[in-house]
Amino acid sequence: MTILHSIQPSKRIFSGIQPTGNLHLGNYLGAIKNWVNLQEEITSIFSIVDMHAITVPQDPKTLRASTHEVAAAIIAAGIDIQKSILFNQSSIKEHAELAWILNCVCRIGWLNRMTQFKEKAGKNKENATIGLYNYPVLMAADILLYRATHVPVGDDQKQHIELTRDIASSFNSMFTNDEEEDFFCLPEPQIIGPAKRVMSLRDGSKKMSKSDSSEASRINLTDTKEEISNKIKKAKTDPELIPETIENLKSRPEALNLINIYSSLSDQSVEKILEEFSGKGFSYFKPKLIELTIEKLGPISSKMRYLLKDTIEIDKILKTGAEKAREIAEPVLKDVKYLVGFI
Repeated sequence: MTILHSIQPSKRIFSGIQPTGNLHLGNYLGAIKNWVNLQEEITSIFSIVDMHAITVPQDPKTLRASTHEVAAAIIAAGIDIQKSILFNQSSIKEHAELAWILNCVCRIGWLNRMTQFKEKAGKNKENATIGLYNYPVLMAADILLYRATHVPVGDDQKQHIELTRDIASSFNSMFTNDEEEDFFCLPEPQIIGPAKRVMSLRDGSKKMSKSDSSEASRINLTDTKEEISNKIKKAKTDPELIPETIENLKSRPEALNLINIYSSLSDQSVEKILEEFSGKGFSYFKPKLIELTIEKLGPISSKMRYLLKDTIEIDKILKTGAEKAREIAEPVLKDVKYLVGFI
């Protein structure tokens, strides 16, 4: 196979985050904190996926403001723009172009199995947009456009990585010969850390979410020290003491959630945390968690506020990131077009 432009890297990460305002602790521990650690080990590309955001109605002014807020959070959390690429998705037209080609590879039956569409569309799926139904193909394009080998995701996104692998495999079968090397590698999901899914502070069976009507259910990255303290004090637990083993936490979702949060913020294993706090009650544990949370989130919140005072610097960073991303994306799309037969 004659590949004219692009080269498959030995290891590269791509991950995206939607530009939704009021980023919370779950976004930080579930994605951004892991990104900061990964950039030290591997070439990393991070995108604010604003094209995904418009699969549901958005106010344009709010979308722009949210894009700036998410960029500020990523930078404030420690993403080094000299080591990593950070850009907003819509600035790279190749995402949409590759998505169309992959639409002609993906099967309707594959999309019908996607559980997140059913959850997001609910009972009104007939009124849902094609974009909401089809966004997993755009997600596949996001990943494959950079020939990423690994994708940091939460548990709830693993199905989308499986779809991406199916699409990549089908593309390879359709457009490469048996004796030729596959064009797309099959990306691997990378799930890291004990707090891979941070749950609500009010209900341990639900994921922490900005859409929850209760502010007490989440810790926002912009919360003050007093707000963080009050939310953790009121976080739902149970009257039992902290056990010695994680097995004894499996039937106690709220307790497990707080232990997981402490574990991730402190970069220690759950076993280590249980060793330290076993036999103690949450009246002893919560003040320690409050202190740790404020220590870790305080500097991020402060830098976010500084960056958001004047978004010109954020725009410069995103523009530079887009230029770097385009240097990778353009050659890949050229090769894809060649393979499918475009002139």
